[in-house]
Amino acid sequence: MSALIRLDNLTVTYERHPAVHHVSGAFRAGSLTAIAGPNGAGKSTLLKAIIGELRPAEGSIDLGALTRNDFGYLPQAADVVRRFPISVADTIMLGAWKNSGAFGRFSGTDAARARDALAAVGLAGFERRHIGSLSAGQFQRVLFARLLLQDARIILLDEPFTAIDQRTTRDLLDIVLRWHGDGRTVIAVLHDFDQVRAHFPETLLIARELVGWGQTGGVMSSDNLTKARAMAESWDEDAEDCLPEQELAERKSAKREPAE
Repeated sequence: MSALIRLDNLTVTYERHPAVHHVSGAFRAGSLTAIAGPNGAGKSTLLKAIIGELRPAEGSIDLGALTRNDFGYLPQAADVVRRFPISVADTIMLGAWKNSGAFGRFSGTDAARARDALAAVGLAGFERRHIGSLSAGQFQRVLFARLLLQDARIILLDEPFTAIDQRTTRDLLDIVLRWHGDGRTVIAVLHDFDQVRAHFPETLLIARELVGWGQTGGVMSSDNLTKARAMAESWDEDAEDCLPEQELAERKSAKREPAE
């Protein structure tokens, strides 16, 4: 499989302090990859940078000929507002926006596909329910149905199985595996290492800096996990701002120059 998304010396910062620090590597077309690491390791930040919600402070993300329409993105549940008065059916239909356009009309075909997607996640008959009335697991099923309707080549999932029951996790994981079987590229931020080992052939292990990236069996070794924990614990939140290499070089040069 060829490289689809390349990271070159990628650094992403919040208020100039690095959340992802000098990461390089590539996601292969058709791969199923977990992004794993300790809390605060930069996993979600990396996903947001790939989707374009955050801009690199240094380095680059090479998407080749890919466009935003090629991506389906599921944010963390905490980032999704459920108070908006919208039905399950209307939420799912948002997945058809690339066919209808921002202000276009949805077709009968889109509506039929939305019903099929809802049935595929086990919520047939929920079309008129308000999203605010759903349990956490039911709402996550709705968001997966929206992704099914979107039919994207590349699917980014940010902690998709957090705070949901085991049955829902199994059902949604089956959808992820079907996406992979269809040849789609799936990248998921996960905190359950057993889940990573059992179902994800490739893993990017990060603790703000890259620890390992490749076949899961090798990357998720006890030595690498120990290293990742140590890196996360030793990270200095009050360290100097992360500056581009050229600016760092200029500052060092200025410090070496004798005062007149």
